Amino acid sequence: MSETAVKAPGVPDANRWKALTFIALAQLMVVLDATIVNIALPSAQQDLGISDGNRQWVITAYALAFGGLLLFGGRIADLWGRKRTFVAGLIGFAGASALGGAATNEAMMLGARALQGAFGALLAPAALSLLAVMFTEPKERAKAFGIYGAIAGGGGAVGFILGGVLTEYLDWRWTFFVNIPFAIIAAAGAYYVIREPAGGRNRSPLDIPGVILSILGLVTLVYAFTRAESDGWGDSTTVGLFVASAVLLAAFVIVESRVKAPLLPLRVITERNRGGVYLSLGLAIIAMFGLFLFLTYYLQIVKGYSPVKTGFAFLPMIGGMMVGSTQIGTRLMTRVPPRFLMAPGFLVAALGMLILTRLEIGSTYTSTILPGMILLGLGMGTAFMPAMSLSTHGVEPRDAGVASAMVNTSQQVGGAIGTALLNTIAASATTSYIKGHIGGAGSQAQQQLVQLEGQVHGYTNAIWFAVGILVVAATVAATFINTGRPGSTSVTGSDEGAAEELAVPVIAH
Repeated sequence: MSETAVKAPGVPDANRWKALTFIALAQLMVVLDATIVNIALPSAQQDLGISDGNRQWVITAYALAFGGLLLFGGRIADLWGRKRTFVAGLIGFAGASALGGAATNEAMMLGARALQGAFGALLAPAALSLLAVMFTEPKERAKAFGIYGAIAGGGGAVGFILGGVLTEYLDWRWTFFVNIPFAIIAAAGAYYVIREPAGGRNRSPLDIPGVILSILGLVTLVYAFTRAESDGWGDSTTVGLFVASAVLLAAFVIVESRVKAPLLPLRVITERNRGGVYLSLGLAIIAMFGLFLFLTYYLQIVKGYSPVKTGFAFLPMIGGMMVGSTQIGTRLMTRVPPRFLMAPGFLVAALGMLILTRLEIGSTYTSTILPGMILLGLGMGTAFMPAMSLSTHGVEPRDAGVASAMVNTSQQVGGAIGTALLNTIAASATTSYIKGHIGGAGSQAQQQLVQLEGQVHGYTNAIWFAVGILVVAATVAATFINTGRPGSTSVTGSDEGAAEELAVPVIAH
């Protein structure tokens, strides 16, 4: 890395806004990839001869590698340098995407997806921690994290649109190949534009026991939720996996409290504001990911939408997120404490979900889905922006990578939990409804109607749970997060040095 790759601490980087463009592009690519493959999966499954039993692994292989390696990736960014880790992650992600697009069999596809997850776990925390150390003035930081938060929140829905267009008009392989230009442009731009602040590295030796326990614990947890979705919560293997993940993660916490240079310094998660962000954001993602799944099925199976039309149906939610994040959140972040944005934001999103509990077979898009999506987008966008910024609140620069990894981990694990938990609730409610009503259906047409009514009943039951989860997320945000607006006062005690190094004034807590 050239000498120009670092800059003096405390001096704003002249190229920071250019750097944001490439960081945002990389974040968009990672978030897109989490959903774009979903739309293409049926076509890829048929072409590669993947069985119904193994098709879930196209999604799961990515989720396991990404979720399991995030903390390790964040620590590598702190140790090796954020810019270097970011560029390496982008190049690796491009290579893995090329491999996936060129896949000729099941093993090649699953290997490519696992590699994508691994390199995504390198670049995602590096991207967020670069923002944390490059944007230090409160108003600029609010604007930068507003843009980043909008992409983090809305990118998944964009993936549905892009996935539908590429699959319908080109070929499923382009859902992989499309990542390559994203990655090359972002990597080249980052290499020439980003100048990392000096003195922010954590050169302590790597905590190998922590690495092993965190990877095993997180992979086991994500796999347990994935298996619960397919095999049921009472399955003995599923229960065993949950117990094993709890033991491994408990052992990880014990190790981290005792080693000299921990992989995850407990100071990162025990500070109440950051802890509140990780917990409330994880809960909100649980609710949101489940909704993506149900609305996609509702629009395609019940309403008969094409993949492309389904993707475009999500646009109002993306628009709401953009407005909530870049207009409401960014404008108010420097004026009010973050909890006054996050808690109301989650409640507005819950109100949007509440409208969607009224879904029926005959519901129209404009009467029910549209207002629900707009409110959900506005609420999530408003809450996401301060959450992203606060995830590195008062953290020392040497911990910025691992703090950034924690917010990504809470989202990734939240996504896995949301998909499994809400899908199981929906499936159970659907089965009960059909059993109770199928007897009165005489003709085949009436039986098909009962089947559809049962599916919609299942979706609305699960959405009610999502409403409750968002209310809990709002309560966590209002209770745990007590920092004032940026610039209100400086911290005291142990966080003081961290605030000075980051040049972000934060209130005492």
